[in-house]
This record gives sequence, structure tokens and C-alpha cells, in this order.
Amino acid sequence: MDTLQAIARDSPFLTGLGASVLAGAGATALGAVPIAFVSRLSESFTNLLLSFAAGVMLAATMFSLLLPALDAAGAGFGARTGALLVIASLALGGVALSLAHRYAPHEHFCKGCEGGETRRFARIWLFVIAITIHNFPEGLAVGVGAASGDLATGLGVTLGIGLQNMPEGLAVAAGLMTLGYGRATSFGAAVVSGLVEPVGGAIGAAAVAFSVTLLPWALGFAAGAMLFVISSEVIPETHRSGFERGATAALFTGFCLMVFLTAALS
Repeated sequence: MDTLQAIARDSPFLTGLGASVLAGAGATALGAVPIAFVSRLSESFTNLLLSFAAGVMLAATMFSLLLPALDAAGAGFGARTGALLVIASLALGGVALSLAHRYAPHEHFCKGCEGGETRRFARIWLFVIAITIHNFPEGLAVGVGAASGDLATGLGVTLGIGLQNMPEGLAVAAGLMTLGYGRATSFGAAVVSGLVEPVGGAIGAAAVAFSVTLLPWALGFAAGAMLFVISSEVIPETHRSGFERGATAALFTGFCLMVFLTAALS
């Protein structure tokens, strides 16, 4: 643990980038591997997977992003001013994702097409863009958390995002197969969607490495972006087809697992 702490402190950018590669591209690809053995997932099971991922994301947002952001801001600006700073960055993250969601052309499995002009894109790329919009803030969160120099924060957010990316990768690959795409194409698209996380991780880690005073802003921004994804996209998708009770139970399970892991890593 002391060695990991020293690496995170001495090489924040590389730590953040490496963590986002593992939690993003690595975990997404690993999660999509079972698509080689199954041709489709039931809608109810897909909802359970995504709801579990939402619970993990929600807990990671709170315990691995917002609380460390409040601690860092409070130490530098005082409790009240620090809290207002974190709230402002939280809102900024939500607004940024809202704008990306409004103007970027993309398509959801249930809701269909949204954003800008979609007719110029092949349908599979519209799905990839939608997943990319969701995955970028996750990579940003991992990059910022891992580069913060706090081992518990870095491990917590990396583990949390990695855990939720595994069922998400499987759900994406299976969803594309249901629409008629082949196994290799569906797996490849799921992997490509995870590659944006190291990009977000690099940006977040670079910001923290450039100036430690940006840490509470970056943590709050990443938290706001993730909250937008959870509230605007993941939860509505999983409550759309009459599986609300199971989806809620799966969300609670993911949340509780992440609470336990956060406590164990502290």
C-alpha cells in the first residue's frame, strides 16, 4: 500500500491514465467477453446488470468523488466556501453532460435517436456515441481520483468504475447482437466505447497534475457529470419496461457493495 501511495503521489498523471485504462477499456472488454458464448440477454437481466452498475456509480460518486472534494475544498477554502465551490463544480459537470447529450447525435436502445442530425451516421456508431457520452465522465472521475494522491480515493473510484463497466460492457454487446450485429462487431463496438475512458482519465489526471488546487473542482465536475448520467439515462432506461422492482433491488445491491468496498479500502 505504501508503494502504491508513493507512485500515486510522485506520478499523478501516469497513475490516473493507467487507472482509467484498467477501469475503462480493460473492464469493459472483460465484461463483454461472455458475448462469445451467449447470443442474447433477457431484457429483465439486462436491466438488472445496468441497475447494479448504477448503484455502484452512485456510491462511487458520493464516497469517492464528492466527499474527497469537500475535504479538499474545505482544507483550502474553509467548510462553507469549499462546499459552495464543490456545488458549483458539481452543477457545471451536470450542465456540460446535458449539453453533450442535447447536441451530440446518438441513439439509445430504448429511447431511440436523440441529439443532433443522426441520418449521416451508421446506426452502430450512434450507439457507440451514446455510450461514449456516458463513459467520458467515468474516465474523468478515475483519472482525477487516481491522480489525487489519496490511495483510498484512487482505489475506490477505480474499483467502482471498473465494477460497473463490466456488466455495462456485456449489456452493450448483447444489445447490439439483439439488433442483428455479429458477435465480433458487437464485442468490438463495446470495446471501442470503453476506449474513451482513458481519454477522460488523461484529461482529469493532467488537470490535477498541473495544479493540486484544481482537485476539488475536478472531483466535483466529474461527480456532476456522473450524476447526470445516472439520473437522466441509466435509471430511466432500467425503469422503462416494467422491471422497476428488480432494478431497484439491483441498484441497492450495487450501492451497498460499493459502500462496503469503500469502507474496506479506507
